[in-house]
Amino acid sequence: MDFLKQLGIKEKNFGASTGIEWNGTIDQGELKIFSPVDGKYIASVYLASEDDYDKIISRGVEAFKHWKVVPAPKRGEVVRQIGLQLRKYKNALGTLVSYEMGKSLQEGKGEVQEMIDICDFAVGQSRQLYGSTMVSEREQHRMYDQYHPLGIVGTISAFNFPVAVWSWNTMIATVCGDTNLWKPSSKVPLTAIAVQNILGEVIKANNLPEGLFNLIVGRGSSIGEKLLNDKRIPLVSITGSTEVGRHGAQVIAKRFGKAILELGGNNAIILTPNTDLKVALPAIVFGAVGTAGQRCTSTRRVIIHDSIYDKVKETIVKAYSGLRVGDPLDEANHVGPLIDTSAVGEFKKALERVEEEGGSVIYGGEVLVGAGYESGCYVNPAVVEAENSFQIVQEETFAPILYLVQYQGDVNNAIELQNDVVQGLSSAIFTQNLLEAEEFLSAAGSDCGIANVNIGTSGAEIGGAFGGEKETGGGRESGSDAWKAYMRRQTNTINYGKSLPLAQGIKFDI
Repeated sequence: MDFLKQLGIKEKNFGASTGIEWNGTIDQGELKIFSPVDGKYIASVYLASEDDYDKIISRGVEAFKHWKVVPAPKRGEVVRQIGLQLRKYKNALGTLVSYEMGKSLQEGKGEVQEMIDICDFAVGQSRQLYGSTMVSEREQHRMYDQYHPLGIVGTISAFNFPVAVWSWNTMIATVCGDTNLWKPSSKVPLTAIAVQNILGEVIKANNLPEGLFNLIVGRGSSIGEKLLNDKRIPLVSITGSTEVGRHGAQVIAKRFGKAILELGGNNAIILTPNTDLKVALPAIVFGAVGTAGQRCTSTRRVIIHDSIYDKVKETIVKAYSGLRVGDPLDEANHVGPLIDTSAVGEFKKALERVEEEGGSVIYGGEVLVGAGYESGCYVNPAVVEAENSFQIVQEETFAPILYLVQYQGDVNNAIELQNDVVQGLSSAIFTQNLLEAEEFLSAAGSDCGIANVNIGTSGAEIGGAFGGEKETGGGRESGSDAWKAYMRRQTNTINYGKSLPLAQGIKFDI
């Protein structure tokens, strides 16, 4: 395939790199990658060893000594060049994202565009690493705070966004003066290798130190645990399940490290009697079936006022009946495959459980077979009538299942249902009533890290800080002031007088 050749993907690839050099370990096992699109073999990756890990970390430590003293705008110039290279490879990389992961080609290219956008954002951020000046209580003293580079930033990314989430962390960390270590999902390592090849071009062109951008593909039980326990990595950003995040947070906390956790979402859209359904429907459908329901911000629940419930149900089912499920590289299709057959199994189990609890599948839910579905990873997105209290509704199933839930009374009852789950990532309300919208956004409203009015739950602009509350983990990535997490804060006091006044008026006769 031409796009693999353009990106430097070989039939067999190594799993550890310091930016230019690739470690040649081949005795730790070979990870063979098959596409969920057609079930065909793409390429393989030799897993990295613990020795590879140690070599990479040493390079990262050495590179940090150089990189932290480079002026931030010059670090931003390197990120600018990375953005230019990503533009050059956008079509090829977007196609690989789609083919290796299974999301639509539009989404694959869109994910690369997110990488480009965060590069542009980070370039501007490189000139805005601001501190504050405070008034001192002592005469002829000045106080201020400033931010310094932190060290090596580790990023553990998930399969559903093979490259974008890494870029949110790494491009911001880079302008902040940090070096980076990336452990991608073992389900989609080829996209990470392709990005590392693109970075290598920028590293060579600027004569940058090896160890600035590092990649390691290895077992979670060995390489992953070393990363979590490594005191040389002051910050680890983890995207994954709540279970993965809980374990990671505990290990990192024991060594007093910092963690950014982007974990599960159980996102709801509230439809009040004042909803404009023409605006709401596209958001509901895309939020539920985009990326085959495998986004942390996917719409899982629609909480609908009982006065409009039947109409909404009928409209959603009609919209679902027009969805085209198939090869995501065909832009005429709306829904691609799940990541693998294990995910299909979880999809089926969830539908069985909801029926056992008293729910009803009113559309879809079938595993698709036949021509075009040879990989066994395609399903027909499901619409389910359910109660918010059902145990399966309380959980996050990473699949295209949309639960319809009724509410009665005013918007506060809907908000209570929305908040009555352990996750707290994204949320939305559709209403033309200003009072309902403001209640939803108030302290008494949504308890999620993201709260939207008249747009859906899925996705987010890179200019805003991204993240959630409760079992979604905490911490923020991408825009706003999320950059501060990648730096260490320091408060400074300068005495420019000729005496030393002490606090609380204490005096020493010396």
